[in-house]
This record gives sequence, structure tokens and C-alpha cells, in this order.
Amino acid sequence: MANADLVDDAYKPSDQEAFMSERQRFYFRRKLLAWKEEILRESRETLATLQNENENHPDIADRASSETDRAIELRARDRQRKLISKIDAAISRIDDGTYGYCEETGEQISLKRLDARPIATLSVEAQERHERREKVYRDD
Repeated sequence: MANADLVDDAYKPSDQEAFMSERQRFYFRRKLLAWKEEILRESRETLATLQNENENHPDIADRASSETDRAIELRARDRQRKLISKIDAAISRIDDGTYGYCEETGEQISLKRLDARPIATLSVEAQERHERREKVYRDD
């Protein structure tokens, strides 16, 4: 079966098919690559905007506001850079056959969760345990 035949735009993974079948893996790879490309496109636009906005504001309040906006935008881009590494890691897991399985328990991560958060590495239950532990330590 050719890759183009694996997934059409209407396809949604279902529990009625084998978990992480070739079709599902192709679907998630395509979803991850599209997400990555969108982030890269937004980053290019931000960079172009920041370069064009390199104007000298005569008013100190305008300059401060502009610098604050720039700092916020750069922080957002840094978060997205980290997200790209998580997307790349998810694609690697697709390649090595571990995608869709919880890193903590080895159980299948639900298709619904993977569709909503394709970089997920933990099942909902494992993620909730992790967040509860994090909250306990944070409250200390």
C-alpha cells in the first residue's frame, strides 16, 4: 500500500483496528510533521517581524513596551523550540516502534489522548500520578 493510500483527510484512528497499525503510525507521523511545519512557519514570521520592527522609538514608554513585547515573543518561540524537540522525539518513537506506549507502564496510550496530544509519552493515569507527585513536592 502506498503512503498516500494509508490515510485520507477524513481518517481518524479507531479502537476497532490494530493499535499502532501502519495506517495509524502514518496518521500520527503526518500530524506531527504538519504541527512541526506550522511552528517553523510561525517562527519564520516572528523573526521577520522582529527584524522589521527594529525601529528606534523616541518615547521611552514606547521603547519599553516594544522590548517587553519582543521578550514575550522570544520566550514563546523558545517554548516552541522545545516543543519541536518533543515532536522529533515522538517521530523517533514512531520509527522505533515505541510510539503510543506509556514510558512508565508500557501500556497503550489511548488514541483519543494521542490525537489530542500527539507528543504524549504517558497514559492519562500515569500523567495524573506524575502531576500529583509534582504537586506534593511543589507544596513542600
